[in-house]
Formats: sequence, C-alpha cells, structure tokens
Amino acid sequence: MSAAETTTAEVPPTRPSPTPRTGPEVPGKPARKPSTGGAAVPWALLAPCLLVIVLVMGYPLVRLVTLSFQSFGKSELWGFKDAEWVGLKNFNAILGDGEFWAVVVRTVVFTAGAVILTMVLGMLIALLMQRVSGWVKALISIALVASWGMPIIVATAIFKWIFDTDYGVLNWLLSKLPGVEMVGHNWFASGPQGLAVITLLVVWGAVPFVVITLSAGLTQVPKEMEEAARLDGAGAWGVFRWVTLPILKPILVMLTTLSVIWDMGVFPQVFVMRGGNPEAEFQLLTTYSYQKAFVVNDYSGGSAIALVTVLLLLGVVAVYMRQMLKIGEVE
Repeated sequence: MSAAETTTAEVPPTRPSPTPRTGPEVPGKPARKPSTGGAAVPWALLAPCLLVIVLVMGYPLVRLVTLSFQSFGKSELWGFKDAEWVGLKNFNAILGDGEFWAVVVRTVVFTAGAVILTMVLGMLIALLMQRVSGWVKALISIALVASWGMPIIVATAIFKWIFDTDYGVLNWLLSKLPGVEMVGHNWFASGPQGLAVITLLVVWGAVPFVVITLSAGLTQVPKEMEEAARLDGAGAWGVFRWVTLPILKPILVMLTTLSVIWDMGVFPQVFVMRGGNPEAEFQLLTTYSYQKAFVVNDYSGGSAIALVTVLLLLGVVAVYMRQMLKIGEVE
C-alpha cells in the first residue's frame, strides 16, 4: 500500500439538516401555516378598558357635541320646548365675543406659567434628590407623596388660610421683615396677583408627580456616560445638557403634555378659591364654560365653549404624539 493510499480516507457525505416542522403533516395536504390569532390577544385584553371608556365618556361627549349645535336653555331642560338645531350659531357667538378670547389668552398664559414652573421645580428637586443621603431622600419622598395625596379641596382651603387678608400667615410673616407692611393685604384684589396664588396652588399639587417620575428616569442615566463627559471637560451644566437631558427627553415630553392637559382643565382650585363665583378676571375656560351653562343657563353656549376646549386639548395631544413618533424614529 502506497503512502498516498494510507494518508487519504473517504469522508462520508454530510446529511442534510431536517426542515423544522410546524405541525403534523398529512399526506396529500399542504403544511399548515402558523396561526395569526395572536394579533387579537392584545385587543381582547384591552376590550374591558375600552368598553368602560366608551360607557363613561361616550354618551357625555356625544351629548356635548349635540348641545353645541342646538339652542338649549332652561325651557328645553324642563321640557317646555323642543331643542332647536341652530348649526354654527353658538360657535359664531362665542368666537365673535371679545370676552371669550380674553379668557382663552388668560387660560394659555396661566397654563404656560404653571407648566414651566412645575417642570423647572420638579427637575431641580429630582436632581437634588440624587445628591442627598438616603434618609433625607426618604423624608423628601414622604413629604412629596403626602402633598400629592392631599385632596384638592383641603389643599385649596389651606392656601386660602395662608393668603387670607385678615388672618393670613403669609401677611403676618412678611410684616415681620424690616420696612414691609403687609397686614390686611388682599392678594385677590387684582386678577394677575390672584391667579399667581392659584398658580402656586396648582404647582404645589403637580410637582410631586413630576419629581417622582423624573427621579425614576434619572436612575436610568448611565454613570459611565456622565463620567466620560466630565473627563472630556464638561461641567455640571454640560453633563446635564448633553447626557442627562437627551436620555430624559421622552419622559419630559410626556410630563409636559400631561401637565398642559391637567392645567388647562383646572376648575376646583379657581372655583373654591373664589367662593364658588369667580370674578371676570379669574375666569378660565373651564370656569367660563360652567358659568355660561349653569349660572346663565345657556347650556348650548357652555357646551360650545367646552367643545372648543376639547379641540384645543386634542391639538396638544397631536403635538405630543408627533414628538413621541419622532423620538421613536431616532431610537
């Protein structure tokens, strides 16, 4: 036997790997395709929630739209007259009313101020909580949850006492300062000053949610990226601007949108603070709609104002969805 014959050997042919089977095959029938029924599972799980939303919000929303296109007052409410369809008459009336546009501007300014102050304070407190000891962080968290869980009526009553003209704690404290005389000062003598007080009340109730959410988001910021930015020469503001802020952007967009929706819908704070009858300079879209519907008994006009408010909020939601889609495309 030669050397070539001793060093070469025949290699057996490789066996083809078996084709994965998705199910039992029946002779004469094509193999079954994977079931696509899994796509219906999320909708089946969401069905109870969607049903509750339709039952709770469906009829009121339909009724709101219907009333805004009708002439509906006290006579129609008691059944003495049938509601008359008037088309866009109610919308023409409110859109041509200077008082309505003054309320819209006041609501936008109030919402912008409350949202900006809420987000700035919430971010500062959340950043502070990352730099304090554990027991201090626990105390701050307890205080935030306690203020967040306080009923709005109770919080409003406390703020009324703090800013009371005759017995307010704030006036008493400010009067202790040299050269300051605030005894008997009426914080609600003017609209801007009174709305500033109501803004503080709204911010006080909204900051805890923002702080807790941002604190959770800050735990997801990689420490390695912050350290690398510092090694590259970035200061505290540079680290926040180029590392922390981009990571928190989805959370900030969500919180800002929710804050705009909540603050545009503020009602009990203004209503209770002004004793159930807000003056003209304190009217926001929510209280203005209530006054038109239940004080003046112009239910169709109040419904039209409420519908315009809903459309404005839908515009805010549309902007939010667009921003979230952009963030999703970048990621």
